[in-house]
Amino acid sequence: MTLYHGSKDIVEYPEIRKARFNKDFYFGFYCTNIEKQAERWATRYGEKRYINRYEYTENTELKILRFEKMTEEWLDFIISCRSGQAHQYDIVEGPMADDTIYNYLQNYLDGKISRSAFWELVKFKYPTHQISFHTVSALDTLEFAGSEVVYGEKK
Repeated sequence: MTLYHGSKDIVEYPEIRKARFNKDFYFGFYCTNIEKQAERWATRYGEKRYINRYEYTENTELKILRFEKMTEEWLDFIISCRSGQAHQYDIVEGPMADDTIYNYLQNYLDGKISRSAFWELVKFKYPTHQISFHTVSALDTLEFAGSEVVYGEKK
């Protein structure tokens, strides 16, 4: 399967980096199988950026968690990860809480909307995909296949 990673750099050797903010599936190296989504990731700040391409070969010996769609379990997992709670999975795959969905999620966490209101708001969002790699063994399933330059528009 081909995966994409949007970045300011060519990333031939992916790494897991701790960031200032917790991500949907906690700290990891994030990719998508949707090339346009990787382009949005890469170009959100304008300037010259890159879409890195990888060939992913699943290793069935790894601990993998998949969410086929947004579910209660998916929501609870994201809330836990974004709250700073680590998990024991090598790879996690599923829909992405993009900026809009994240705003709904934050409103839910802050008590501004109910859980049912959250689900009502997100049901019309376009499909997204992310797959995150959380261990060195997980990163070993990726083989760099090249990159291409993309340019974002300054906002």
